[in-house]
Amino acid sequence: MSWNLADLFEAVADNVPTREAVVCAEADGTTTRSTYAQLDRRANRLAHVLAGRGIGPGDRVGLQLANGNEYLEAMLACFKLRALPVNVNYRYVAEELRHLFEVSGTALVIHEPDLTPAIDEVRDELPLLRSTLVRGDDYEAALAVAPTSRPVAERSGDDRYVLYTGGTTGRPKGVVWRHEDIFHAALSGASPLRPGLSTIEEVRAHAPAGRARCLVASPLIHGTGHWMALSTLFRGGTVIVMRARGLDAGRLWEVAASEAASWLVIVGDAFARPLVDALEGDTACTARAGTVTVIMSGGSTLSPSVKSDLLRLLPTVVLVDGFGASETGGQGRMVSAPGADVDGAGSFVPGEGTTVLDDDLRPLSPGDGRTGWLARRGHIPVGYLGDPESSTLTFPEVDGVRWAVPGDRATIAANGNVVVFGRGSTSINSGGEKVHPEEVESALRSHPEVFDAVVVGAPDPRWGEVITAIVQPRPGRAPCLPDLADHCRRTMAAFKVPRRLLLVDEVRRSPSGKPDYRWARSVIEG
Repeated sequence: MSWNLADLFEAVADNVPTREAVVCAEADGTTTRSTYAQLDRRANRLAHVLAGRGIGPGDRVGLQLANGNEYLEAMLACFKLRALPVNVNYRYVAEELRHLFEVSGTALVIHEPDLTPAIDEVRDELPLLRSTLVRGDDYEAALAVAPTSRPVAERSGDDRYVLYTGGTTGRPKGVVWRHEDIFHAALSGASPLRPGLSTIEEVRAHAPAGRARCLVASPLIHGTGHWMALSTLFRGGTVIVMRARGLDAGRLWEVAASEAASWLVIVGDAFARPLVDALEGDTACTARAGTVTVIMSGGSTLSPSVKSDLLRLLPTVVLVDGFGASETGGQGRMVSAPGADVDGAGSFVPGEGTTVLDDDLRPLSPGDGRTGWLARRGHIPVGYLGDPESSTLTFPEVDGVRWAVPGDRATIAANGNVVVFGRGSTSINSGGEKVHPEEVESALRSHPEVFDAVVVGAPDPRWGEVITAIVQPRPGRAPCLPDLADHCRRTMAAFKVPRRLLLVDEVRRSPSGKPDYRWARSVIEG
């Protein structure tokens, strides 16, 4: 057996076949449960369905699904066939889907029923998109008549995995990993309470001891969500998901209690603040949270004030701020325990292979005070799918060593901790979603009342940053936020739409015509 994700899952499933693998809390209050043996069989059935529709090694299968057992079944089915599951944001509108499906070469999409119109709108323009499968009755009917046998495929640790990320270039990029590398970089050492799994035999043998019940509230369409879910499965634990596209904090605590969740995975303050609000002054809700021992945030950090609130309200919980990127996997974490001082946001203990490089891509020394580029060596991606130029920039080789350098600015403290300052670019992180300003600016400038526009992220206690538009109106016009927001929604997902608007006499630009983002930030601060 190699470091292949399908092989690894099947080894765990064979060792703990009757253990609960996935629990899905449905929107109607019912619950769907699968043991490891049942999850394996359903993934086998889906793999045969996909193969019957022409999917094979190297083909891309889009997953435009909300959290649910089907997302994990589909990922595993693709791995079994040596196909590549492609994470597709369920908030995307037709224009965004057209681009993603085209650049990824998606051949088949498994999607939610209500997303059919947006996909139908672009299907005729995508000759590679041969088929779709709708979650629900169609999906279940297809699985019901498919074989349960495991598909035959000559798998290896060199098989490919892809994760699409909004990144900092304005368009999603597909980060391509080898199975072996993504396992070691993101899937083998998620727990701060025990060492990572370093051999294949350890993965199989550890399964009976893996009793963690992990409630993944983060969207599975993002790396943090499905990395934590897959990590839990490879450890023989139980993944708990809620079939919802938004956050209902009270309902989440109810599910945590009813399913005895020990882990809770969230996205920064955007999730944590509503969870804190639900706990404040509600002893019943606090009691429901009692089974949770670890709360992990990925995709966006927890602010010190929110950490303090969670530790005050849940005095037996350990908080884990995980840091990483689609291009690096997990790079480190900061663990906050009850009774200990809460460290400031942005500081973490680096993992193996993570350091900070100077502008010449040489490692900095702890405590030297210089700011550089956060980087990782060792188990890193092959590159970006179909983008050799960006691959060379993000994954440079220096003295025979390949690095992953996604663009985060950072420094190394004297104690060896890494302090991250954010992307060197203008990328905005709003509730864990990455937004590139130029895409929003282009949409704003197409509005008939807008002469010019610049977009920045304004600090926000819940979302981290909110999309803020600084607009220079056309003479005699005064555009309002609702009209501009409606205009933007026609071409982009809702999370990219401006939440705040400031009108100015003139948008300041550099002599080269580039937006002056420093000036823009001074406008929103003043």
